[in-house]
Amino acid sequence: MARSPLTLAALATSAVPELDVVGASVIGSGTDGDYESAILTGRDGRHWIIRVPTSELAESEQSGDLVALRALSAGVRSRLPFEVSSFAGQVPVGGTRAVVYEFVYGSKQPVDVYDGELAVSAGRAIAAIHALPTSFIADAGLPVLSPTEILRGLVTVMDRAAATNLVPATLLGRWERCTENSVLWQFAPTVINGGITADSFLSVGDEITGLLGWHNLSVGDPARDLYWALASAGSDTVFDSYSLVRGASDRQVHERALIYSELEVAKWLLHGTKQRDTEIVDDAVEMLTNLADSVAIDMNRNLGDTAAMNAAAVSAAALSSAALSSAALRARSSAVD
Repeated sequence: MARSPLTLAALATSAVPELDVVGASVIGSGTDGDYESAILTGRDGRHWIIRVPTSELAESEQSGDLVALRALSAGVRSRLPFEVSSFAGQVPVGGTRAVVYEFVYGSKQPVDVYDGELAVSAGRAIAAIHALPTSFIADAGLPVLSPTEILRGLVTVMDRAAATNLVPATLLGRWERCTENSVLWQFAPTVINGGITADSFLSVGDEITGLLGWHNLSVGDPARDLYWALASAGSDTVFDSYSLVRGASDRQVHERALIYSELEVAKWLLHGTKQRDTEIVDDAVEMLTNLADSVAIDMNRNLGDTAAMNAAAVSAAALSSAALSSAALRARSSAVD
């Protein structure tokens, strides 16, 4: 049973002694994925969020988030065109901890709403993250990965998925060809959020106002922050807006984003096999089969037609991204990353 807003408010005042709460209300049903949470109103009119993790994965992500938020100094934040929440305080509770953050204004939008100016704003927001200096990541002791290390990690996921004997040969062959294409992996690693989905963004009107979830902050492949956009109506707009800011130095970022999108389904399969959950396994196998069919049909019809092959890949990636839109599913599959 979720804690009441009043109980969470009491925890918040213990975590932040100077906080004078005059109002508290639930967010949604009172739970946010793997968290109990509430929005609090201080006597000064400012708003705060309190979150209590309800699973080991959520607790681990919360710990990572706190490390990242501390690494994002005022100077770093000033380079971003949106707000990043700040840590305010914490207090032990029930074997875990309640954490209070400053509230960032804005609302979440489903992925299919990202078109037009909102897609432009999302592309600019991601580009701003990738333009941050990488030095602060290393200084904070966060991961700094080379293209070789990144590729090695992806190959590990592919190999583990292949070992289940449940991935269609069409996809295995496609993934193998991608890993052998050295041009794909000639990119300059950047600062990345590492876990961006449509649910990560907060917006007001057509402007991105905030970005949530920083527990995967690192130096890595910029394509990792872009794969979610493949399922949006304004996919091209997101990428075009991103490239306008970042330039065209990474010409393969779109293709790598497709790979990340497809491998999210592979991770879901691996999670299902690890948990011995036949429902998850069956769900993942169905998605992988649909992905393979989508790619194979269009490529066979238009053999040698690069544009058509890219269109087929985008269709397949959109399918996987749409299938993986559930926050709970994403969180579970990330456990095998």
